[in-house]
Amino acid sequence: MTPNFTLEELTITDHREFFNEPNPSERANLQRLAELLEQVKIAIGGKPVMVNSAFRCKEVNDAVGSKDTSQHRLGCAADIRVPGMTPDAVVKAIIAAKLPFDQLIREFDRWTHISVPNDPKGKPRGQVLIIDRAGTRPY
Repeated sequence: MTPNFTLEELTITDHREFFNEPNPSERANLQRLAELLEQVKIAIGGKPVMVNSAFRCKEVNDAVGSKDTSQHRLGCAADIRVPGMTPDAVVKAIIAAKLPFDQLIREFDRWTHISVPNDPKGKPRGQVLIIDRAGTRPY
């Protein structure tokens, strides 16, 4: 999809019993997401960006206990880790770089969720949140 992010990487799942294959619209969203992830890689100084989860078909999304409204269902979101950086440091680097994200979420101090708008023509919301045991709140 891009020099550093493949379709396989953005669709891989531990739930191999499910066919986690994006349709053309979802694949187009993954392309936009991969392009944003390339910008993240630049913003963090070229460090590796490890994708925990990106596209999730309904069955995979249900298996991980996520809501049907999750942007992962559309191929618009990725949960990432950067070795050697805390999720908080990743969030701060993305904000400082003024990247055009829709949502940026520090989740449980274990990974960073980043997304593009669901509508390819939509304006990114730039919403930054924290999700942890205390709930969901603004960053």
